[in-house]
Parts: sequence; C-alpha cells; structure tokens
Amino acid sequence: MAKNKANRLKARVPRGFADRSPADIRETLRITDTIRTVYERWGFEPVETPLIEYADALGKFLPDADRPNEGVFAFQDDDEQWLSLRYDLTAPLARHVAENFDRTPRPYKSYRAGWVFRNEKPGPGRFRQFMQFDADIVGAASPLADAEICMMAADTMEALGFSRGEYRIRVNSRVVLDTLLDAFGIERDDTAKRLAILRTIDKSDKFSRGDIFALLTSGRLDPSGDPMPGVGLSEAEALVLMSRFMPFDPKAHDAALSDQEFSVDILSSDPAYLSLNDQVDNHEGFRIAMAQTEELVNYCRASGYDESRIIRDFSVVRGLEYYTGAVYEAELTFETTDDKGRPIRFGSVGGGGRYDGLVGRFVSQNVPATGFSVGVSRLQAALAARNTAGETPGPVIVTVMDRDTIPHYQAMTAKLRAALNQGGDVVPVEMYIGDSGMKAQLKYADRRNAPCVIIQGSDERDAGTVQIKDLAAGKAASEDITDRAEWVAARPAQQEVADDIDTIAAAVRAILTS
Repeated sequence: MAKNKANRLKARVPRGFADRSPADIRETLRITDTIRTVYERWGFEPVETPLIEYADALGKFLPDADRPNEGVFAFQDDDEQWLSLRYDLTAPLARHVAENFDRTPRPYKSYRAGWVFRNEKPGPGRFRQFMQFDADIVGAASPLADAEICMMAADTMEALGFSRGEYRIRVNSRVVLDTLLDAFGIERDDTAKRLAILRTIDKSDKFSRGDIFALLTSGRLDPSGDPMPGVGLSEAEALVLMSRFMPFDPKAHDAALSDQEFSVDILSSDPAYLSLNDQVDNHEGFRIAMAQTEELVNYCRASGYDESRIIRDFSVVRGLEYYTGAVYEAELTFETTDDKGRPIRFGSVGGGGRYDGLVGRFVSQNVPATGFSVGVSRLQAALAARNTAGETPGPVIVTVMDRDTIPHYQAMTAKLRAALNQGGDVVPVEMYIGDSGMKAQLKYADRRNAPCVIIQGSDERDAGTVQIKDLAAGKAASEDITDRAEWVAARPAQQEVADDIDTIAAAVRAILTS
C-alpha cells in the first residue's frame, strides 16, 4: 500500500468510458431481451462477431487508412497487422457474411448486440464505448426488405413501451437526394459538394430555416461573428431543396430561433425557382427514386402500419458515405426537459438503411443489404426520461442474529431461495455474510434495495417463529413516528409468522407483489 499520498495511484475511469451500476445492467438486459424477442418473432437469428477486427475490414469508414488508430482504437499484433476494436456492428457482419458466403442462406436475416468503440473526443452524453443492437437482411434487393426492417423497428418501439404518437419511423432514400442533385447538374464525382449539401440538410434540427438557406448559398456569420462558408448553391436551388426536404415543423426548432423562421412561400414565386422545380419533377431518375420510396411505405401500409407509426420524411439524412438507398430513423416525439428545464424532444434512438456496397468489398459480386441499429444506451436514457424504468428490487436478506447457529441460517436461506424461485421466477435470496451487528445488517439491506429482511434470534427460534420486515413499508410508516419508544411499540411493517418455509415464502411473495 502506498503510504505517501503523492505516490498513491489515483483511481479514475478513462475519459469517455463509464462504470455501470447493477440497475444500469439490469435495465440494459431488460431492453435487449425485449428487442431480441421482437426480432426473433420476425424470423431473425443471432450471430456474434469479435470485438476486434482487422483494421482494413472497416475500409472506407476509417478516417485515414494511413492512421488506423484515428477514429478507432487500433493496435498492431505480432505480425504487424493492424487490428481495431469494432467501430460498429455492420462492417463485422459484412466480413462474416463474405467469409461464409457459400454457407450462408440468402436472404440472410440476423441480429446481434454488443459494445462498439469510437476513438473520438468525448463530451456530455457522448461516450467512446456504447452498446448497439442491430438487425440486418443481406441478399434481398427488394423494398420489401426495407419495409420489413421499418415495420420491425415500429414493433420494437411499442414493445419497449412507447405508444403510438410517442414515436415514429421516418423513411427517406439516399437515391432521392442523389437524383435531385443530378437534376441540379452537380456531377456525381463532385463528392465534396454533395456531402456538404447533405450535411447542411442534416443540420435542419439545429438551425433555423433562414440559417440553413444561408449555409446552402453564400454562407453566414456564427454567433461569435466568425464567417461560416456556404455550399454555393443558387438561391433557386436552395429553395427547391428546402421546399422538398425541409417541411417546416415548429416543434423541431428551438424557441430562440423563432424570429429567424424562413418561409419558402415568400421567395418561391421566383421564376428561376419555378423553372428548376419543374426540371426536378421531370427528371426521370428523381421520379423513379420517389416511386421506390413510396413503394416501400405502401408495403408498410398494406401490413397495417399507418402514418402514426411509419412516415415518409425527406429531411432524414444518414450515413452520408455509408448508405446507398433507403434510410430510416426511429424518432421519439414525446417531450421531456433538458438540464435547464426547457422542453425538448428526445429525438433519434436508432436508424439504418440500405448499404448495398459493403459486402461486395470482399466478394466478386454486388450483395444487397439493409439493416437497422438501435442505440441501447440512448434508449435507456429515453426510458428513464419517461420514468418507465422502475427500480429493480434487491435480494431478500436473511439476517444473522446468532453466529453460533450459522448452519441454521444457511439452511433457511437455501430453502427460501428454492421456494421463491419455483416455476422459472428470479427472486434473489441471500444470507448476510459480513461480521456486523443488526443495525449494520439493516443498513446493508437498505443499500441493496432489499424488499424485506428475515429476522430470527434465539427467542424466535425457541418460539418457532420468524420476523419479516418490509423495508419499503417500514420506511414509509416510520416517517410518522416521532420517538424511539413509539417506534419499538409500533414495530412498523414488521410481521411475525411461523418458522415454516412455505409460510415465510407466502409472506415474502405478498410483500413483493404489494
């Protein structure tokens, strides 16, 4: 032990990582079990890939191929091969399918849950390690596959406790966006400009419409007065883009920006806008892409998923260098408050899309694929914001009053555990194994969130009885008691029952279900 304080090792968790409490872990298990049940009802099967992949398997999703430890956590093995902690669950799935291509049935429907790692600057609510739960269909090019993913995502939201009106699955297509830019005459190989336009659209939930218009055209000044360069579209192009992909939703904008609201209707009488709008409507690629997106949504409608669950929303922009077709996002629409008490929407808790080029990096043919990823940690925060995640009770605790009869308490604990866990129930029961007295044992039980404790001293044992103390009810009842004498006389929420395991178990069950 380091006695010198200056030399003592400091206990600290690395930046961007967090320890997890028993309540966090139990809630994560509840959420993942719920999601797993929904996915398996739809015919998806589990698969598991390693936390570590060869860095080149992540391909274009690495920030810099020459620095594979940028953006991901990477290291070299003894063969000087670069290995990386997985960045997401999709690239490893693509590698797995390609490696087992001849043995994998297609369409291949799988799910997997696990931790992913980002070597990025951490911040509030932004961690370097977080859990995802993915479902993917590999080998199906039809919009039926995308529709199935969207419908399953809606089922997942409802299974987790979100009612209709509290969530929506928003659907768009990268093809719609790309073909609109084709109609503008922006070349496909001008990727920098295309990505800048899409990234600007993606900021529509953070900036006013006036600010977005400025960023799409000549630029604007940020709040500090520094210039923010624009993308360089003409005003007519910006108007067409915004009128189609940014329908105004006042709830999606901060109230502080209300004085900057931008109305397309005011400027859309411009002849250049009207001409370009007609040009887009008559562009064959754009019309085909729009029809394909409508077909996806119609498949959902035919299965009973109406606009309260799945909607077409052209403002959805995801995976700018990742997705090749349909994109979708699971958004929570109920209001909560931020850390300053201001009302906000919780927003996205998952999303996905079609990534037809990913598996093909490993094999000599194009392999269509589509999938959806749920952010488990973000879902957990959303459920906590709605106060739907109740506190999980701790173990029933058998206290030890007489250390000379430890075997008796052990036998009681084992029998009570067996009686309470019949039929597949999970009711933890433990005997106190510390060296402290009764007061400390009750304090321990309180810290463990125990629903009740079993108390039997020599007097109770001679009388053939035990005392059962309901800790939650006792705490509530004792709030009205003013002195110790009154407390002793009342013995709040404490009952005496026969020293019979079935009788004790029945009394404990009554407390657990009250």
